[in-house]
Amino acid sequence: MRGLNAIVFDLDDTLFLERDYALSGFRAVAEWSERNIGIPPEEAYAELVGLFEDGVRTGTFDAWLAARGRPLDLVPTMVGIFRDHEPTITPVPVAIELLKGLRSRYALGLVTDGYSSVQRRKLAALGLRFLFDSVVVSDDYGREAWKPNPRPLLLALEELGVAGSAAVYVADNPTKDFLGARKAGMWSIRVRVPEGVYRDVEPETPDHEPDAEIDRLDDLMPALEVIGERLRQPSL
Repeated sequence: MRGLNAIVFDLDDTLFLERDYALSGFRAVAEWSERNIGIPPEEAYAELVGLFEDGVRTGTFDAWLAARGRPLDLVPTMVGIFRDHEPTITPVPVAIELLKGLRSRYALGLVTDGYSSVQRRKLAALGLRFLFDSVVVSDDYGREAWKPNPRPLLLALEELGVAGSAAVYVADNPTKDFLGARKAGMWSIRVRVPEGVYRDVEPETPDHEPDAEIDRLDDLMPALEVIGERLRQPSL
């Protein structure tokens, strides 16, 4: 009888809100701006948040400096501050208790894209590391290993000792997450949180689609039961 043996989670906009990390980074940059270019931190923070709320996801500091009439050669310093700051972030409210409950039934893994030092600081700030049997940061294996490359997911499966067909990846980004899971032979569940950066992004192709979709992590258990039931069906 086949069944589901492992659950592997994404990090950003799955176990915490990516927006919270961005705001934390903007606070760090705003504090730097007061000390180094004389812009009051509350003004800098409000303007950076405004750009984020307007949908700016790349070139944020370029746009802000240009609007302020400041030299763009400050951008690399600001990016460094953003990436190197110690984030003030918290897990989504249900995350810790959910993960504790799942540990009694499944092996748990975490696979995340992003610069390795950044992702590890996020995980440390969230206090979630102890809940996972395997943690894989794809950047540890080079930029080419980022999803949808299945390598980080396959590494997690190897560490968990589970076949892809008995594992599910819970993530948020339809541009890469579910294609990567499919390449690794895994099931997948999309968490389309209302505040998520990729909330309104639709899958490009059927291969980019998840096997199930939920609006919040609170609804994960019913989705897992559906996939588990499909796994238990006898093969034709």
